[in-house]
Amino acid sequence: METSSTFSAFRPAARPAGAAGARRRQLLALGSLALAGLAGWAGGAHAQSWPTKPVTVIVPFPAGGGTDSFARPLFAALSKQLGQQVVIDNRGGAGGNVGATLAAKAAPDGYTWFMGGVHHAIAPAIYPKLDYHLERDFVPVALLASVPQVVIVNAKRVPASTLPEFLAWAKANPGKANFGSAGNGTSHHLAGELFKLQTGVQLTHVPYRGAGPALQDVMAGQIDMMFDGLGSSASHIKGGRVKALAVAGDRRAPGFPDIPTAAEGGVPTYQVATWYGLWAPRGTPQAAIERMTAELNKTFATREIKEAWNGLGADTPTLTGKAFHDFVTAETRRWGEVVKAANVKLD
Repeated sequence: METSSTFSAFRPAARPAGAAGARRRQLLALGSLALAGLAGWAGGAHAQSWPTKPVTVIVPFPAGGGTDSFARPLFAALSKQLGQQVVIDNRGGAGGNVGATLAAKAAPDGYTWFMGGVHHAIAPAIYPKLDYHLERDFVPVALLASVPQVVIVNAKRVPASTLPEFLAWAKANPGKANFGSAGNGTSHHLAGELFKLQTGVQLTHVPYRGAGPALQDVMAGQIDMMFDGLGSSASHIKGGRVKALAVAGDRRAPGFPDIPTAAEGGVPTYQVATWYGLWAPRGTPQAAIERMTAELNKTFATREIKEAWNGLGADTPTLTGKAFHDFVTAETRRWGEVVKAANVKLD
């Protein structure tokens, strides 16, 4: 009874204590909201303040190639948008994998980015072991450009002015024609292998250390032809140094209305694009990624970039974030199937 009485005596006093507890909980909740607000303000402030120093973009191919032809004008324009210099760091080698590995290991602080492309969607099917994983080590930011491949020939070596004429000549002379590429397993190489699979022609592959040297040898008449990105061949086509037989798309390329499509030349299934994208090392602050995405969209809307992309035969891109991720996933699957069907192996 004494214990019961004692318990009863203290019960009324418990109400004020509960009220005080409720009050404390209320104050804590208000404090948490305040802290959350400060955190949100800090994140917003970070997004607005980034970048506070020059930004580096690793381009995993040598200067002068197709990737570089898009990187130079884009990042010069982006420098103006960001108010900080965007420095291009060309790190070629191993079909773009040297630069990709370097970027994957870079500090994820928002000051190092990676401009990869279709080559890196192909790589998992070609290389038995990579020192990076495109999905695990990077965050997809945006598609930067997509331009159809173009079938180009040296007009003095190849007696054809149209794709049907070339197919007739190549079939009449199996194995005589050769094509250059940026190296074994690159998009230029696989574009040629896909062409062979879909047309039945026999072509000899001649790998180079980069698209630039291969293109130079087409112009010099050292090799017959190349399946190149229209962006890097554009000026040479306009200058008459190479002959374009067809673009590998479902419609004629912007800025090049006189080049017929492969479908018009009798190969409707031959559709290949050279595309380039931007990734951030995994762990890069989300605020920096969001700011970069927003500024890229502004840059793509400028007359300067629209005209540059049109001159290179490219469409202005619209894929960012998850949409870009899904696009890369589909490309990786597609080229894996081509590698298997053509039995492509590295020497």
